[in-house]
Amino acid sequence: MYDSTTRLNTLEGNPGFRRVFPFALQQVLAMFVTNLVPIGLIISAAVPALSQEESMHLVQTMMIAAGLATILQATPIWKIGSGLPIFMGASFTFAIPLAAIAAKHGYGAVTGTVLAGGLLEGALGLTVRYWKKLVAPIVSAVVVTGIGLSLFASAARSFGGGYAEDFGSLPNILIGTVTMAVCLIWEVKAKGTKKQFAILAGMIAGYVTALLLEKVDLRALHVSGWFSLPKILPYKPVFHLDAIISVGIIYLVSATETLGDCAAFTAGVLHREPSREEVTGVLMLDGLGSFLSGLLGGTPVTSYSENIGLSIMTGVANRNVARCGGILLVLAGLFPPVAGFMGTVPKPVIGGVLMIVMGQIMVSGIEMIAAAGFNSRNKLITAISLSVAIGFTTSTEAGIWSSFPVAVQSVFSQNVVAVIFIIAILLNLVLPKSIDFER
Repeated sequence: MYDSTTRLNTLEGNPGFRRVFPFALQQVLAMFVTNLVPIGLIISAAVPALSQEESMHLVQTMMIAAGLATILQATPIWKIGSGLPIFMGASFTFAIPLAAIAAKHGYGAVTGTVLAGGLLEGALGLTVRYWKKLVAPIVSAVVVTGIGLSLFASAARSFGGGYAEDFGSLPNILIGTVTMAVCLIWEVKAKGTKKQFAILAGMIAGYVTALLLEKVDLRALHVSGWFSLPKILPYKPVFHLDAIISVGIIYLVSATETLGDCAAFTAGVLHREPSREEVTGVLMLDGLGSFLSGLLGGTPVTSYSENIGLSIMTGVANRNVARCGGILLVLAGLFPPVAGFMGTVPKPVIGGVLMIVMGQIMVSGIEMIAAAGFNSRNKLITAISLSVAIGFTTSTEAGIWSSFPVAVQSVFSQNVVAVIFIIAILLNLVLPKSIDFER
C-alpha cells in the first residue's frame, strides 16, 4: 500500500488519474479566466482587421500552446524543460507592447517578433552557467517576494468583478468572499489529503453562489463548431527591427519572472533551491515554448505565477498534475465547447482564490530572504529594491518616469518585477560584502 500523499508531494510517482485530475482541473480553472482569454482579447482588439472567428482562434491557439508547453515543462526533452510541474500561460508583460505592434505593423509582425524573441530567450537558457552567479540567493528571494506583491492588485481587481461595469458591486464581493471563506474553512477543517482540495471546494462554492445570484455569463457556451485544429503559421511572419528589439527586452524581463517562479516553486514546495539544470530547462522552455506558440499564431508563453502560489498552498508537486493540466488546456483549444465552459467561471470566483494564493508566493519569498540571511546587507538590498520598485511603478500617473526614454517607460514603468530585478542585481554587485551596516 503506497502513501498517496507522499507521491502527490514529490516529483516522481504515479498517484493515478483519480487523484491527479482534481488538482489539474483547479490549476487550469485558476489560470483560464484571468490569463489566456483576456490576453487573447487584448491582442485581437488591437487589430481591427481580425474577424471574430480569428480572434476566437487566437484564444484557442494560446490554450494549445500553453498546454503543450506545460506538458513539455514537466517532461523535458534534452535541455528543454525543467522537469518541474510549472504551468505555462500567456504573459501580460507582452500584451500591451504586442498590441501596439499589431496596431502599427499588423499581426504578421506579432508573429515575427514572437518567433525571434523566443529564440533569444532559448539561447539565454543555454548560457545560464555564465550569468547565473549574478542572480544571488538574495536577488531571487526579493524577486519572488515582488512577484507576490505585484499581483495583489490583479487579485483584487478580479475579486471585484474584473473590468465589468458592476465592478465592486455587493454580488461580486459576496461571490469572492464566499469563495475565499470556503477555501479557508476547508483548509482548517479538512483532514489529511482532503486539505489539498481547498481551492477546488472554494471555486465550486463560489460558482454555485454566482449561479444563484445570476452572475454566470452562459454566453461563452454558445460557440461555433465542436472541433478546431490549429494551423502552422496562419499569418506570414514579418520582421521589424524596432519591434524585435523592444520585445526582446521584454523577453529578458519575462526570463527574470520565470527564474523567480522557478525559485518560488522549489523553495515553497520542494524546500530547496533550483538546480542549474532546472534553471536552464525552465528558461529554454520559456523561449522555445514561445517560439512554438508563434508558429501556431499565438503570443509568448511563460510560467504563470498564480499557479505557483496554488502549488505552494496545496503542496502538490507531482509531474502528472502538470501533464494532466496541459492535456486539459490542449483539449480546451481543440474543442471550443470545453473552452466555453471554462470561460463561464466568474471573475470574483477567481479573485477569491487569487487573494489567498498570491499571499502564498509573497510568504515564500520572505522565507527565501530568511534563508539567505537577515544580515544588514541583505536587509538593505531587500528594502531598497522593494521600496523603489513598488513606489515607482505605482506612481506612473504622477509622471515619475517622464524623463526616461519611451522604450524604458514601456518596459519598466508598470513592471514591478523588472525594476526589482535590476536594482537587486546592481546592489548585490556594488555593496561591499565585508561591511556591517548596523549602527
